[in-house]
Formats: sequence, C-alpha cells, structure tokens
Amino acid sequence: MNSRKLPVESSLPELKAALSSGRNAVLVAEPGAGKTTRVPLALLNEPWLSGRKIIMLEPRRLAARAAANHMAGMLGEKAGETVGYRVRMDTKAGPSTRIEVVTEGVLTRMLQSDPALEQAGLVIFDEFHERSLQADLGLALCLQSRALLREDLRLLVMSATLDAGPVSALIGDAPVVRSEGWVFPVQTVYRPRTSGQYLDHAVAEAITAAMNSHEGDVLVFLPGMAEIRAVERKLKAQLPPATDIRPLHGSLPSEAQDAALAPAPPGRRKVVLATSVAETSLTVEGVTVVIDSGLMRVSRFSPRTGMSRLETVPVSAASADQRRGRAGRLKPGTCYRLWSQEEQHRLTPRSSPEMMEADLAPLLLELTVWGVTDPLELDWLDAPPAAGIQQARELLVRLGALADHGAITPHGKEMAEHGLHPRLSHMLLRAIPLGLGGLACDLAVVLENREFVRSAPGSGAPSPDLRARLEALYGAADVNVDEGARRRMTQEAARLKREMGVKAEEQSDVEQCGLLLAFAYPDRIGRRRDNGKYLLSGGRGARFDENQPLAREEWVVAADLDDTGTDSRIRLAAPVSFEALSANFKDEMTAEPDIYWDAEAQAVRGRLRRRLGAIVLEEAPMTSPPADRMRAALLEGIRREGMDILPWSRAARQLQERIIFLRNYDSSWPDVTDGALNRSLSEWLTPYIDGCKSRSDLQRLNMKETLESTLTWEQRRELDSSAPTHWTVPSGSRLPIDYSDPESPVLAVRLQELFGLPSTPRIAGDKVALTLHLLSPAQRPVQVTRDLASFWSHTYFEVRKDLKGRYPKHYWPDDPLQAQPTRRAKPLGK
Repeated sequence: MNSRKLPVESSLPELKAALSSGRNAVLVAEPGAGKTTRVPLALLNEPWLSGRKIIMLEPRRLAARAAANHMAGMLGEKAGETVGYRVRMDTKAGPSTRIEVVTEGVLTRMLQSDPALEQAGLVIFDEFHERSLQADLGLALCLQSRALLREDLRLLVMSATLDAGPVSALIGDAPVVRSEGWVFPVQTVYRPRTSGQYLDHAVAEAITAAMNSHEGDVLVFLPGMAEIRAVERKLKAQLPPATDIRPLHGSLPSEAQDAALAPAPPGRRKVVLATSVAETSLTVEGVTVVIDSGLMRVSRFSPRTGMSRLETVPVSAASADQRRGRAGRLKPGTCYRLWSQEEQHRLTPRSSPEMMEADLAPLLLELTVWGVTDPLELDWLDAPPAAGIQQARELLVRLGALADHGAITPHGKEMAEHGLHPRLSHMLLRAIPLGLGGLACDLAVVLENREFVRSAPGSGAPSPDLRARLEALYGAADVNVDEGARRRMTQEAARLKREMGVKAEEQSDVEQCGLLLAFAYPDRIGRRRDNGKYLLSGGRGARFDENQPLAREEWVVAADLDDTGTDSRIRLAAPVSFEALSANFKDEMTAEPDIYWDAEAQAVRGRLRRRLGAIVLEEAPMTSPPADRMRAALLEGIRREGMDILPWSRAARQLQERIIFLRNYDSSWPDVTDGALNRSLSEWLTPYIDGCKSRSDLQRLNMKETLESTLTWEQRRELDSSAPTHWTVPSGSRLPIDYSDPESPVLAVRLQELFGLPSTPRIAGDKVALTLHLLSPAQRPVQVTRDLASFWSHTYFEVRKDLKGRYPKHYWPDDPLQAQPTRRAKPLGK
C-alpha cells in the first residue's frame, strides 16, 4: 500500500469506532484529505464486515473509474481484483472483488435485484454534497432495506462541504467524524470578463497569462463540451508547441480521460479543459493553476410543460471553493476567477439538490418497481416535489408503465430493467416487434449523447434533424463529429443491442426514426399550423429556427425544445408520416364530441373531433348533440357573456332588487346578485332552458318566473308585505318603490301628496324607513329625507317659502299635517 500519509488517516480510528459501535456515520473531510481512496481500504478488514463487500457510490463515472484504479494500484493490483468498479458501459469486477465503486444507477439496480444487499456489509455514499438524484435515491432505498431486511447493513456518508446535521439526523443521529484537508496555499486572482467579451476569448487570455506567469499545469473549468471545443480551437493557435491540450468530460473514452488525469511527459506542459467532473474526487496530476469560468451547465425540468432544458448558470460558492482547491493539491498554486469579488459575494452558498430540479419519471419508476407508490413513504433528505411526481406519474401512465391506480404494469417492470430513461425504454420495447430494434438502440444512444456532432456543413451549429445525427453515428463524412465519442457510442449501441436481443444483421433505416421518436415522446408529436409553427400533441406550441428544411414537414416529433416563450424552439426533431402514426397510435387517437359556446355566433355548436392529444385530426358538425352537453355548453356561454344575455324585464329586475334588499336584513333569503346568479346558473336556470341553443332562444324565458323559483313558498307570501312593489300615499296615488340601492329604497313623491302623513313609511316589518324624494309640482326634487316628522317640523317652512314663490297657484298650507293631500294644484273645494 502507498506509504504517503494523508490527513484523513488521523480520523480513521474515530471513524472505525463509530462504525463498530453503531450502524452509521458521517465523514466530513476537506478536499485533499484522501477520503475517497483511503477510507474504503482502511475499513476492508473490520470484524463487523465479516468478509462482505463494500459498495461505494460515486456521482460521476470518471471519478468512479479513477478511484477504483487508484485503490487497486495502492494494493499493487489492477482494477477488477480486490477493488473493482461498475459503471455504465464498463465493468471491472470479479469473484474476489471486495470493494466495488459504482455509479449511474448501478446501486439502484443492485438493490432492485437483491433488496437485502446480502453480499454487502457497508454502503458508502461519496461526495454526497453534490446531492445527485441517484445518491438521494440510493440512500432512501438503503434506509428502507435496512429497516425491513438488513438490520446489520452499515451506511457511511462522506462529503467535503456537507452540512452534516441534517444527514446525521436522517440516518439515525449518526456520529459525525471530521477531518482536515491537505491543501497547499492557493492565491486567488479575480479577473472579471470585460463587457461583451466572449467566454472563449476571456478563458484563452487567462490561460496564456497564467502559463507565462506560473509553472505547472493548468486546469480550466468550463460549463460544457461546446465551450471546451471553442477554447481548444483558440489555444491551438497561441500556445507553445510543447503544450498538450486535454479535454476532460464524462463523454470521453476512458483512454482520453486517463490522458487528461496523467502527468504531462517531461519537458511538456498540460492544459486540461474540464467540465464540473473535475471538481471533486479526482486529482489531476501536475496542476498548480486553476482557471474558473464560474459557470456550470445544469438541467432544469419543468413539471408544467414536462420538458427539461439545459441552462448555463453561475456556480455556487461551495463549488467555486472546490474548484479553487484543485490548484493546491500538490503544491502552492493560483486560482484565476473570471468574475469580480463583488460577484463572489452574490454567489449562492450551495447548489440546489438535483431532486428539486430533475425529471422524476426515472425515480418514480424505480420506486414503483421497489414497491413504493407514494415517495413520501421513504425517508429523504429533501422529499421529491409534488408537482414533479405528479408529472412523472402522468407520463408513466401514458407510456403504459403504470396503471391508472399507480401500480406497476408488466410493461413497466420490463422498462425498468434496462437502466434507460423510461421514454427510451418504452421506445425500445415498442420498436423490437416492428423490426426496428437496431435503429432504436442507435437512436437511444444518440439521444443520450447529443453533443457528439459539432456542426453541420457550412453552419456554425448542428442541424436539428435527428436523421443527420444518426447518419453521423454511421460515419457520414460531411458532418463534423467528435470521433472518440462516436466510437464509444457505437460500442454502447452494440452493447444495448446485445442486451435487448436485437439481431446484428437488422437494418437501420433512418427514415423510421420519427416513428421511434414518437414512441419516446408521444406528448411532442407536432403538426404544422398555417403560420409554419407547430402544435404539439401535449398542447404546447413549437417552432424551428428560420430556414430549417424540417419546417416544411407536415408532421414532426420534437426530442428537444428550449421551453421558452409561447412557442418553444425545436432543437432536435425528426419527421414522421401520418400513416405511421395512424398505424401505431390508434389507441391514442380519440373521437369525442366537442360541444361549445360560439361567442361570435352567440350559440351552442356541436362538432365531432378526432384528436391525437391536443391536435385535431379532423372534425364534422354533430347533428344531434347530447342534451345534457348542450345545456352545459349553453350555461357556460351565459357565464362567459354575463347575465345581460338573459331577457331581463323591468319587473324581473325589480324582483331581483327586492330580494337583494330583504337579504340584507335576513340571510335566509337567497343571494340573487348577478355574480351569485352567474355562479349558480345550473341550480336555478337549468329547468327552464331545455331546447335552447342560442341567445335568441333565451329571449323566450320569463326571467321573473325563473327568479321566483329561487324562493320558498313562505318567502313568496312574505315578499309583497316586506318589500312591496308600490306604496299608496295619502293622496291615493300608488307609487313604485325603487330598490336599486338595497341599503336605501326610495319612494319619489310630490310633496303635496303627503300632506297629513305624520311619519315616514316603513317596510321590511317596520325595520326600514323609506328614503323619500320629495318633489315639486314639476317633479323636481326639493328635499330628500328619511325623517318626515322632522321635515314637517323644521324644514317644510323654508321649502314652502321657496315653492310658494315658484308655484303661486298651488296649495301651500301653513299646517301640512292638517292639510288635505292633493294630486292637483289645489284640493277639491279650495
């Protein structure tokens, strides 16, 4: 074993004691402490392990391979003996393997096939601070497995920047062991980009400046493969010949990854252009300078649209510190940050857990196969969001993986066996009976490795036509591809074909890829609209960039959209024929009546529409729509148009106002305001609209009768006494009461007709005094009062003086209470 002592070794006795006396532990070890490679080897011969395996979950394939190879080398062995690894497309493990480093859902596969993990004594979750979806899922499944099946199974969570408290609580208040790191001093240089400066220009300039000022190799952090290629092109023209430029990302073949990690040959220097894969676990030999773009690429999933999109976002403060530490692994170093100190203060402390941002369909499928239909049954550090789970459940039901009640189907179990996204597994299983299994395997590999095509001929960007990507996989000479990635993808497709039992001689007709894509994305089948844009079967709008040949196709299937704006931009798609859709999507093509209110015609219309999701394939008028649907559509039309669409007479409106008035004083009266009537249309109007189809038909309604139907028999009897329509005044005139203001009903009456009336008339069982609008002989208001007695006593004499001057021929008595009321200028006999 390597004799070099690392900081974590001083914490090993405490860690061993914690795992010996308990079942769980949390190890927080700073970068450079050596936890990834020292801890598994140190625990290998612990008595409680009883000769069983240690399984260590790494969040990245590159780190898993590197860690296993390094530990094997420390034992003087090769990977696959005592220490091995299992990652997708690459396994080195045998009967004698005691430490297995796994990733990318391999732990989940192990648990699904052996829920008790009988051969394992310890599961280690390394770099848990990255909070990958697989790590969170693996820990939740291990906790349940131990609770139900394996009480003796031990769990160890390791991290560099983790807030240990919540994790410790989750796994049973496990002891927390801490270790210092081994990082040499690192000088930080802030070198913000100038306004408008492209990222590749800024990075290339920083690399040149760093190599001129410092010795050693340079590790550069960039958000993705496109940026790595752009910087690589610039560096080739300006770096000295004795410089090796080494890309480093998860899609590279293992030989290229090993070359990036290995020391530069004597007399040469190395510049490693890496994505976030180099943040943790890996030591890139020879690096003393880090140049950090401050950016990372993350996948954001929208439960609302069911789409994922890649976003380039600033790194978290924790990630920036991890990257900085890479410069001090071997000796003092320097970190150039391409942002300002002010921007540094604004960085978020930690990245959001992948659980909160990811497409949860794979997670939900795994859980359902495990036997859990409600994710909240498990213990999580952060529970899966409800919206994401709901969207995932809807997709899995649509793909036939789940029954409507949420149970796994036989098709769903088969989908879960292949470790692919459920969309791709479903596509493969549908393709094989059609003799398209080989093409489906190739297509699955292309969909999972979309950046291997660098550009199309004469263009700065790859074509969105998926057929061109497949042709590139098959070796088309006129497309600029990453040859290493293409070879690896060809090998992956071959492995997938063997796993699926696809015959090697099966032909691959790229023109069929649109149909296969429709199996994977039934919600993204698109039909061209009149404006050249597309309506997707899931209801979203979509479009191509200008001058794309695919934009002339009637039917397409979109595999990738940017999920922005009203019409998302289609980034990857293939054409499909309607004949192929008709033959293979019969069950999803529904014929249903569409009965609706036509606002322009002001009438109910009925059409029989044949649909594929939101896409209308054909439609025809309905001759005899169901009566209940007609009534419902008519009521919906009335709701939209408002209550004025109904034929309100003056008597009906007055009845409405009277009922509203009485409800102010007695809540047992119904609420017949326009808003309340609109909300309860189906309750009071339905019995009266049989046979009505339009606004003109509604004009036959008697609104007064329909409104009266809202009253009980007792209320109808009480109505006229409590809220009379008219009031007979002393002159004998029967005058209408205005209830338009329910707080203050009004009786408008000429002053002379009230002579002899001592007090204000009252209604609602004497609870409410009428508001009297006292009028002149010319019907003009001269006074408003609710206290007639006070008016006679005080105000009348002032009003009389004015009226006598303006209407001298009329009768204006000195004592109005003893005077005879009149509708004429003077009472009879005067």
